[in-house]
Amino acid sequence: MSLTQQDVAKLLADSSPAVRAETTVKVASHFEAKDFTTEEKAVAEEIFRALVKDAEIVVREALSNSLKVADDLPRDIALAMAADVESVSLPILKFSDVFTDEDLIDILSKEGAAKQEAIALRANVSEAVSEAVIDTGNENAVAKLVSNEGASITENGYGRVMSEYNESEVVAGSLSRRPSLPASVSERLMNTLSDRLRHYIVSRHELDFDQASNLIMQVRERATVSLLKEGSSHEELEKLVKQLHRGGKLTPSLVLRALCSGDMMFFECSMAELAGIKLTNAQALIHDDGQLGLKSLYNKAGMLMAYYPFVKAAINLYRDMEYIGEGNDREVFASRLLERLLTVFELPDQELSPNEIEYLVTKLQQYSA
Repeated sequence: MSLTQQDVAKLLADSSPAVRAETTVKVASHFEAKDFTTEEKAVAEEIFRALVKDAEIVVREALSNSLKVADDLPRDIALAMAADVESVSLPILKFSDVFTDEDLIDILSKEGAAKQEAIALRANVSEAVSEAVIDTGNENAVAKLVSNEGASITENGYGRVMSEYNESEVVAGSLSRRPSLPASVSERLMNTLSDRLRHYIVSRHELDFDQASNLIMQVRERATVSLLKEGSSHEELEKLVKQLHRGGKLTPSLVLRALCSGDMMFFECSMAELAGIKLTNAQALIHDDGQLGLKSLYNKAGMLMAYYPFVKAAINLYRDMEYIGEGNDREVFASRLLERLLTVFELPDQELSPNEIEYLVTKLQQYSA
């Protein structure tokens, strides 16, 4: 297809909106496919600049839908369509890559809810644009943003979402379905959802507050262990552990549950936090070959001494599995630990009674579930 100035005049003079829309689609498709010469491309752009002012919405809609993924669309044309009615602006706002962050932030501050939501759903949303979406006060836009895996959101941004939209069910639901969240954010989200669930259980079932709280605590601890991802840095885990400790959630049962799943890094960070010492010092005591280092740290951390044999066995198993190169698969680790404990605690020289052993093994099965 070739374009001339005569084509421009003919297109703009056609009195039929349907014909203009059809011709618009043809020209735009060749433009998007880069079929034009430099001269023809300039003619096409002249056509587009005229069409963004066309009186008929159907023509402008055809233009927007046809050019929404054109990577060399002139920015002024894209901005003109973004300022149009929603049926014209939404496709270009959601899909076009020609906008700058400054363009999108400006549009978010000036335009209505539908355009804000279209920007929140873009394939790639920068941290700066994400912050601007949060600024809008539009809970549907924020819900779409946090469910969008292509949206980059800072930990501060997540914190703002949870604080500023804490009453929004739609935002909370979208957050809970996001595949990847910082561990500290996931824990905070679980805490919010747990409070709601506790209220529901108490109001709908024959359980008192303490019973409901204990049930929720078990669920939360399992969920907390499940959100600890392999590859998390010590820095990330230390931040989560401090947050748990501040909220009174860094319980001995949570620490044991994580250790029995093979999460040594979380155990190390937790023991350091509970004992009030540096992480490197806690690691040295945990992995000390002597008998006193771990026990003194365990006491200082305020852990339950009844669980100490399990902790000691879990650390030894962790060392053995690392030594023979079996890695640290959580299910395999928990299964091996149960096998070892059931064997170890059958020996007659152990300090624990059979009833205590049975109770603790039952607990361990719960913790590693």
